[in-house]
Amino acid sequence: MNQHQPTTPAATSGSPEFDERLSVPWWWYPPVIGVGVLLGAEVHMGYPGLRSWIGYAIAIPVLVAAFVWLGRTRVRAAGGELQVGSARVPLRFVGRAEVVPKKDKQIALGPELDPSAYLMHRAWVGPVVRVELLDPDDPTPYWIFSTRDPEGLLAALRR
Repeated sequence: MNQHQPTTPAATSGSPEFDERLSVPWWWYPPVIGVGVLLGAEVHMGYPGLRSWIGYAIAIPVLVAAFVWLGRTRVRAAGGELQVGSARVPLRFVGRAEVVPKKDKQIALGPELDPSAYLMHRAWVGPVVRVELLDPDDPTPYWIFSTRDPEGLLAALRR
């Protein structure tokens, strides 16, 4: 399934667009359902009769819903702004943007991470991008976030 759907620029704005949903891979759901079954079995062993199924009825849907919710995160560059999750910044305040190489990812997310930076990391998405912010009124020096198509995002930000 293609997670990155390039779209054409809006006729009135003339700005490039990038839109990506960081959904959880489908192969993560079977283990999550398995964990839900194990949690349900714990409840099942403690209660006889009809109550024994309450653990399954609650644990499995809650865990699946949590993964669906985690996979709703979007990375979007459109309409003159960069949106990562619920955070937004006008593109005029976006400075230098770079792909963090895989070998440097652990360092960028660990010892080098500025505590005031905006971080949106998804473990199931490999590449990470760091975008410098130029807004003097914003205390956030940069954003660092996951994206499956870092080159596509950087191309959209450069235009």
